[in-house]
Amino acid sequence: MPISQRASRVRHHSDLRVSNAVAGLLDTRVLRQWARALLTDRFGRATPQELSISLVDDAESHTLNRDYRGKDRPTDVLSFPMAEGESIGQSGVLGDIVISIPTAARQARTHRRSLEDEVLTLLIHGFCHLLGYDHQTDEEEKEMKAQERRMKRVVKEGKR
Repeated sequence: MPISQRASRVRHHSDLRVSNAVAGLLDTRVLRQWARALLTDRFGRATPQELSISLVDDAESHTLNRDYRGKDRPTDVLSFPMAEGESIGQSGVLGDIVISIPTAARQARTHRRSLEDEVLTLLIHGFCHLLGYDHQTDEEEKEMKAQERRMKRVVKEGKR
C-alpha cells in the first residue's frame, strides 16, 4: 500500500475518563469528535497522537489543583503535557486534560451559554496549554486567545 494511503488511515486516539459524579451530563461522543478535530488540525493525519481527557467533579479538581499547582481550590481545567518545546507531539502522547464539569456548568450559567459550549472552550484552552501556549504575559495571552478562536472555528465548522 502506498505511504499516502497508509497515512490517511492513521487515527488519533482520545482516552476519555468520566467520573461517576458527572456521568451523563455531556455527550461523550461529541467530546471525542472535538478531540479528533483538534488533533487532526494540529498534527494532520500522518502523525498519530494520543490525548487523555478526564471529566471530573470539583472535589477531584480541587485535589489535583492543590497537589500540582499549589492552589487550594477547584479549577475549571488543568493540563498535564507530556513534553515541552520542540519535543511536543514527538512521542505520540500529547498529554492529559482534566475538566471539572460542575465548575464548567457554573461558568456556563455565568456566561449564558450551554454546558457543551463551555466544555468546548475549556477543552481548547487545555489543548493550547498542551501545545505550549500560555497566558503569563499580555503578548502570550493575545497569541493564545487567537489560537483558541481559530481552533473553535475549526471544531465548529468541522474543518479538516
